[in-house]
Amino acid sequence: MISIFDIYKIGIGPSSSHTVGPMKAGKIFVDELKQKQFLQQTDKLTVDVYGSLSLTGIGHRTDVAIIAGLAGNLPETVDIDAIDPLIAKVEETEVLNIDNGNHTVAFPASEGMNFHTTNLELHENGMQIHAWSKGEKIFSKTYFSIGGGFIVDQESFGQESETSQEIPYPFTSAQELIQQATNNGLSISTIMLKNEQSVMSTDAINTQLTAIWQTMSACIDRGLHCEGLLPGPLKVHRRALLYIKAGDFSFNQC
Repeated sequence: MISIFDIYKIGIGPSSSHTVGPMKAGKIFVDELKQKQFLQQTDKLTVDVYGSLSLTGIGHRTDVAIIAGLAGNLPETVDIDAIDPLIAKVEETEVLNIDNGNHTVAFPASEGMNFHTTNLELHENGMQIHAWSKGEKIFSKTYFSIGGGFIVDQESFGQESETSQEIPYPFTSAQELIQQATNNGLSISTIMLKNEQSVMSTDAINTQLTAIWQTMSACIDRGLHCEGLLPGPLKVHRRALLYIKAGDFSFNQC
């Protein structure tokens, strides 16, 4: 079953596949580095980004997302106001604190982040992260951001996912969903709720949905009150507050 929480995720923008996924990959890499007991001997990290992930990498802040992930952040919990200061410090010092500040590595401007126009063989959204010690590469991983914020490593690419738990009203298309609703005399929303309840409690569902709505609402509020330029190289001015001040829009319309 594709859960509603697979569709609606809390994460930073502007892209689930080019921003959310790469941040997850950075975090996963350092976690695995630590698990394999390579963390303490690692003195430098480098990243190679390929294909579509590379071609729009600057505009989609893919590089920023990867660095933030390596530092220990996750898309659903990262403090967005802390990201730009983090990147500025890395650019100034060419040093990156990883594993939530527990270890420091070099991240040179000349080789830390490398964008390639070529694709890796398995997918157009590919990236590789490398750990170094005294000039020797000691650990590398290849990740693919396959859409919707999902990340898969090269070893797992193309493998069947684990069999999901049985749900009361299965469907594989919109037509089958409508047929389930008709056959059982239920609304589509009720069918979806009952399917979700087969894998988690009602309280957990409501808690997650509330968190998603609160995040959406906070995002709208932030957009309506912020001035200046949007993040990224295009230097696009934020306009919402200008319209409000000009009297062309009111908060009551939100």
